[in-house]
Amino acid sequence: MLTGQYNHVNGAFDLSGAVEPGKQMLAIQMRDAGYQTAMIGKWHLKVEPADFDHYCVLPGQGDYHDPKFLVRGEKPWGKNKIEFDGQHVTDVITDLTLGWLKDGWDQEKPFFLMHHYKAPHDYFDNAERYESYLADVNIPEPKTLLKRDPKFGSIATRGADDELLPHIGTSIGGRNPRRSYLLDLPTMYPDEFPENYDPANYSDEENTRLAYNAYLKKYLRCVKGIDDNLGRLFKHLEDTGQLDNTVIIYTGDQGFMLGEHDYQDKRWMYEESQRMPFLVRYPKTVKAGQRFDTIIENVDYGPTMLDFAGAKIPDAVQGRSFKSLLENGTEPNDWKQEAYYRYWMHMAHHDNPAHVGIRTKTHKLIYYYGCNYDGGYQTPPGWELYDLKNDPHETRNLYDNPEYAKLVGELKMRLAATRQRVGDDGSHYPDCEAVVQEFWDYDDV
Repeated sequence: MLTGQYNHVNGAFDLSGAVEPGKQMLAIQMRDAGYQTAMIGKWHLKVEPADFDHYCVLPGQGDYHDPKFLVRGEKPWGKNKIEFDGQHVTDVITDLTLGWLKDGWDQEKPFFLMHHYKAPHDYFDNAERYESYLADVNIPEPKTLLKRDPKFGSIATRGADDELLPHIGTSIGGRNPRRSYLLDLPTMYPDEFPENYDPANYSDEENTRLAYNAYLKKYLRCVKGIDDNLGRLFKHLEDTGQLDNTVIIYTGDQGFMLGEHDYQDKRWMYEESQRMPFLVRYPKTVKAGQRFDTIIENVDYGPTMLDFAGAKIPDAVQGRSFKSLLENGTEPNDWKQEAYYRYWMHMAHHDNPAHVGIRTKTHKLIYYYGCNYDGGYQTPPGWELYDLKNDPHETRNLYDNPEYAKLVGELKMRLAATRQRVGDDGSHYPDCEAVVQEFWDYDDV
């Protein structure tokens, strides 16, 4: 979002990545167009957001309670801190933004503000005032939480005889013995479980349902905190006459698995993880109530914002503005028809195999090549194909179905072409690319 480039181009391949000062494109171009720029909240890059006129950001992930923030100051980057004891991070981020809009923003200039919440990053820890929210509600779980279709997944995610199920993808229930919400949440949030809770006294299904409800309630309480705080922010814009004069974009950098397929976190190419919320409000030119099936990606966010601002979009930006789509409702004839996905961090944190793929408007092709950057720590390679129109919850892998052989071939060609288009040519990590190529047609190996 910050660079308008895919990660293999901007160099931030994973959580250790950084976008150095001087390369924080969005802030630079907005400033050059006359905007005063601010970054407030979650940053999660290793270096200073120095290209912004103002910043106040969490160190790393930051803390939900008693948060600390990094600011500009006399000391080197990372040493200038302000602290907010006794407060919740969602409230503080909103207070910081409101304070900047009231006292920091030079109203002789338009503003560009990136207002980033930590929530709802797990482990979800809401403000105390929300503890009673949904306390007596039993939240219905997704069907795929408790029942895995025999045709879901592949040898890459299940093994030849389901022997990998305890090892691939962290879980809600006890499927993954290394990391599951059933393992973690009872000690972290005992009030969300029955008194004197012992999982040995319950069935696997009962335990999974208990962990799921604890998980969702903490998540939704964090989301409730975001909703209420956005209400405060929007009220300020309304009270100051800026609401209808401001392009408001609500989005995320990824989706999230809320128990689907008994998975937690993101990092998957499945719909709940790959798809992101994206809402735009600008009543001057964007008609309310529109919904589009046009494929947009993170790299397109930046150029779209620059387009709205009348700012220059650098040639190095790989994304493309979709401002015209929002304003006239028509997808350009030459718009891309594939979203590109790559997850590099093989079997890290949440036990996800490294994979790459494309999503079209109707189908999804996923290739789990299953190795780390140097081609090591291999897990079984496998392909998955899902029909998103007839199977929107991605329950049946059609890759080995002979009726889809022609489509598989076409989508593989489109995946290869998309990789070339976006510049993911394998040169960044050649040992990894050798594994990708070795098993591209793994049935022939």
